[in-house]
Amino acid sequence: MNIKEEEIKKKLFNYGLKAFRNHDFYDAHEYWEDLWSDYRLTDAKFIQGLIQLAVGYFHISNLNINGARGLFKKCVPKLIEYKPIYRNIDIDLILNSIDQTLEYLDKNDISEFDWTLVPKI
Repeated sequence: MNIKEEEIKKKLFNYGLKAFRNHDFYDAHEYWEDLWSDYRLTDAKFIQGLIQLAVGYFHISNLNINGARGLFKKCVPKLIEYKPIYRNIDIDLILNSIDQTLEYLDKNDISEFDWTLVPKI
């Protein structure tokens, strides 16, 4: 692997993080999807978990409760393998946020989602 390719992979990952932190979940998904699909990664499952996490929150923004629940449940087994910290990301924090998000969706109207439940990654 050449240095330029490594730089591109790092940029895609970091652009995805920045977008996620700004609650631009669709953009985060796009950056991570490019990383996941265009490069052979040793941690492809981790990146796929982040993609699913971002899409889960994107579904909430579109009021798609079933889509959100499904994506959160799909990303948990992928992310759990990278506990407790991976790529300087607190995986336990993400998993706790997913639990809190699913609990919130079970008890509240999705249109009034509490966006403070999104993990700070």
